[in-house]
Amino acid sequence: MTAGFDQDSFKSIGKPIPRKEDERLLRGQGQFSDDFNLDGQVYAVMVRSFYPHAYIRDIDVSAASEMPGVLLVLTGIDCKEEGIGPISHNPVPSTRSDLKLTAPDGGKIFEGPHELLSVDKVRYVGEPIAMVIAETRMQATDAAEAVFVDYEPIPWVADSQDATSKDAPSVWDNVPDNICVDTTFGDEKTTDAAFDKADHIVRMQFNIGRVTGVPLEPRAALADFNPASGRYTLYAGSNGAVRHKHQIAATLGENPENLRILCFDVGGNFGTKNRVYSEFVLTLWAAKKLCRAVKYTATRAESFLSDYQGRDLKTSVELALSEDGQFLGYRASNLSNVGAWIVSLSPLGKGIALVTGGYAIPTATAQARAVFTNTVPTQAYRSSGRPEVCHSLERLIDTAAYEYGFDPIELRRKNLIRSSAMPYTNPLGITYDSGDYKKSMDIALELIDWSNFSDREMKACSRGKLLGRGFANYVESSIGAPGERTDITVRPEGIVEIVIGTQPTGQGQETSFAQVAADFMGIDVDLVKIIIGDTDVVKSGGGSHSGRSMRQAGTVIYLGCQDLVDKARRIAAIILEVDSEEVEMLNGSFIVPRLAKTIGWFEIAKASRSLDLPDDLANGLTVTRENEMDVAVFPNGCAACEVEVDPDTGVVTVERYVAVDDVGRVINPLIVDGQTHGSIATGLGQALFEQCVIDSDSGQPITGSLMDYTLPRAHDLPMFSTAFNEVFSPTNPLGIKSGGEGPTTSALAVVINAIVNALRVYGVQDIEMPATPFRVWTAIREAQKLNRENS
Repeated sequence: MTAGFDQDSFKSIGKPIPRKEDERLLRGQGQFSDDFNLDGQVYAVMVRSFYPHAYIRDIDVSAASEMPGVLLVLTGIDCKEEGIGPISHNPVPSTRSDLKLTAPDGGKIFEGPHELLSVDKVRYVGEPIAMVIAETRMQATDAAEAVFVDYEPIPWVADSQDATSKDAPSVWDNVPDNICVDTTFGDEKTTDAAFDKADHIVRMQFNIGRVTGVPLEPRAALADFNPASGRYTLYAGSNGAVRHKHQIAATLGENPENLRILCFDVGGNFGTKNRVYSEFVLTLWAAKKLCRAVKYTATRAESFLSDYQGRDLKTSVELALSEDGQFLGYRASNLSNVGAWIVSLSPLGKGIALVTGGYAIPTATAQARAVFTNTVPTQAYRSSGRPEVCHSLERLIDTAAYEYGFDPIELRRKNLIRSSAMPYTNPLGITYDSGDYKKSMDIALELIDWSNFSDREMKACSRGKLLGRGFANYVESSIGAPGERTDITVRPEGIVEIVIGTQPTGQGQETSFAQVAADFMGIDVDLVKIIIGDTDVVKSGGGSHSGRSMRQAGTVIYLGCQDLVDKARRIAAIILEVDSEEVEMLNGSFIVPRLAKTIGWFEIAKASRSLDLPDDLANGLTVTRENEMDVAVFPNGCAACEVEVDPDTGVVTVERYVAVDDVGRVINPLIVDGQTHGSIATGLGQALFEQCVIDSDSGQPITGSLMDYTLPRAHDLPMFSTAFNEVFSPTNPLGIKSGGEGPTTSALAVVINAIVNALRVYGVQDIEMPATPFRVWTAIREAQKLNRENS
């Protein structure tokens, strides 16, 4: 399906054009959710649970209601009485490229209703119980503290493995054992046979901890209601205004056309803003009740308590090998902690589909389980589910290499899927579209100077430090919402307007989308204006998630431009009084070579306003194009890094880091490279610093601020060396896969591989993330103690 475009013919695509949006943002002219204010607005503050699990015996709002400035206090009982809620997240992946997850009995999965405000029971610390609206934010805050909630605390469970034990408290009566998903994929008989004949078997267990996105902009909502028109308006950051419009309208019980959502600049997402929150619906409902605008902005502390979180997977894995190192079979059992109710099963499903990564493993089985716990619900977080399975597989390969005497690089190279085998179907039935994994490995090894590592290792040793190196291959999957629409209009004033339904959250889409249109219309990038985020203008679109935006939006823009060119040729023919077959487009102009006549886009747009055109041309240079691509693409690549470990303090310093990525056709290498840097930083953060921690005695989160939840700083990161290995995807006309997530997928594994490599001198076999100085120091001391006992 990929068009045979000549890369050299492009003037914009493939060029490192600086982001058009940067000047506006650097001048402080961004339009983020909290920047908007309306006359007469009032303020909302949430009352949240103090307990991880408790019955609510009573909620008394009388004192709060009588406090100065208080206008309204909403509770879960109010929601029930007026039929508002619950929120339906449609959490089960359902595209034809997704594995089909089921309940343990093979039936429908119980999701757990997401009530806007809890009525009779709370299931995690931070769950919303009431909303207080007052004239000022301070008055609302004071009144929220006066809301009396009579709790009856009951036993709770936060750890996913503990939640499966027989004596664990049930989060939901409907699921007494807490296990809401249990599905096994693959051929068990064939896999068992592969393990029976194996010469080597290596087994490991991993706990990939819970993290949170910490976007720079906390979530915010400004809601208004017009009683004359019966229409709601909501300003709120998200990954797609159209998607949220329909979900919020359904929760309110309203016609979607009665709701307008405005979402312009979004100050970071990483998955935390992909789904609807209670506050979005409640502020709209309150605005209708009060006939005044209602504003809510989360504090940073609230974000740590209530933003949807990520990862939290426990996995047991086994790899069977022949005597010469050929991979024969693989087993994985993954246990996902979905929290108090299911917001998304995408991490579990997408991860389990790729447990064998980029290796030609003939057979595999994979068990996917999910459990409820008394924690914040989890959601897709950057690279949704793939870093967990990549970490498990790549750690297992390193361990196999060291245990059985293989070179870890050659063991990987021996078992990689060959480019000649593409498209390749893995043992779970997932078909990879394209890739040259060996070439990416070769590029990475050269960039990091792998062969001369021993010289650097000796220098580190002379300074009393340990130097370790790691490597990891990865395969990503990208599909997301399959449909996209664009409306393209050429304005006589010299601007091409493109309305599109994706939603940038920092990816530079105003620039990269414009590059696609500019090349296929033969005009300058600066003449293209991208319009997003207003659901009264943007009628359809899947938003930005799952690496879909450039592929889906780029494709529909390309197709729309083709339609527009055809339409312009026909109108130009009428203007120039020739047959349309004689009109050619060249460098943004329409020419008739025989007559040496030329007319440009904007001249046609202006002239078409006064022409008596046929019905199918009557609206001039405006086209609407829809497209659906319900097929996945598989970005891939690898990473290599070197870390220095101080054995006296346990401090880990990343000295070198290389990432090579196949994202298909690169539309803007400057933007994709920036996304690569951020993606690496996300992975390094989890590998070395980040983890959401819950106190084992009280169930209280103890990483509730940036004082406790450690994010990577600039000085924690080395200068990254990156490269692209562009293998165009055959699944779409532009050959795009996706960028910005793959480097996160490999980062966890490559960093931990490097740390363990450095610590093997002590006999350390593994280390749990995050590899903090204390954990590294403890691992060294425990290994030294064990060595002394065994000597």
